Amino acid sequence: MTSFTEENYLKIIYKLSAETDSEVSTNAVAELTLTKAASVSDMLRKLSEKQLVNYQKYQGVRLTELGEAVALKVIRKHRLWEVFLVEKLGFNWDEVHEIAEQLEHIDSEELVERLDEFLGFPKFDPHGDPIPDTFGIMPELRYQNLSEITVGQSVVMVGVSEHSATFLQYLAKMGLTLGCHIVVKELNDFDKSLNVKLGDLSNHFISHEVAKNLLVKSVKN
Repeated sequence: MTSFTEENYLKIIYKLSAETDSEVSTNAVAELTLTKAASVSDMLRKLSEKQLVNYQKYQGVRLTELGEAVALKVIRKHRLWEVFLVEKLGFNWDEVHEIAEQLEHIDSEELVERLDEFLGFPKFDPHGDPIPDTFGIMPELRYQNLSEITVGQSVVMVGVSEHSATFLQYLAKMGLTLGCHIVVKELNDFDKSLNVKLGDLSNHFISHEVAKNLLVKSVKN
């Protein structure tokens, strides 16, 4: 049995592990949990005693097979609840993260499987993130960052790598939502900003900071 806090740590370590081939540092975990490094070390020792992580002081941490399975279950619940909140209750995509953070800790496998079936077995959440199946297997997602797309290329937006409410609200104002078609018309060499056409709408300028957080895949022109 794992506590809410332990599950949150496992989820964060999983996220950080996906960004590096080496062990995750204590400081990186502390930064995301907004916790002092000493407190993080105490929690990592507890998780190690439960065989959920491999942890050695000053050498970082890595999830065990058991720890990864727990993390994926939490991620699965979180993303399914986000789909439910958006599709069935009418929440906006910028409103669901904090609510799903609470719902992801409900400990009922039967509820999760019925929720998955009720939603039609979705593969991706409202932000384009893949939803692990009941065995912890993620759907394959091939994408590029919009900042990597060349002039003249046509793409469709499939996800975001930044999930803050302010960022998502900004995208909604711009008309940048999942499934929208984007054609890169111009790249500004000075600041790497992009001039793009969104669907049939007029052109928009997108900063490099925004473009690098938009996940897209190529489509035929």
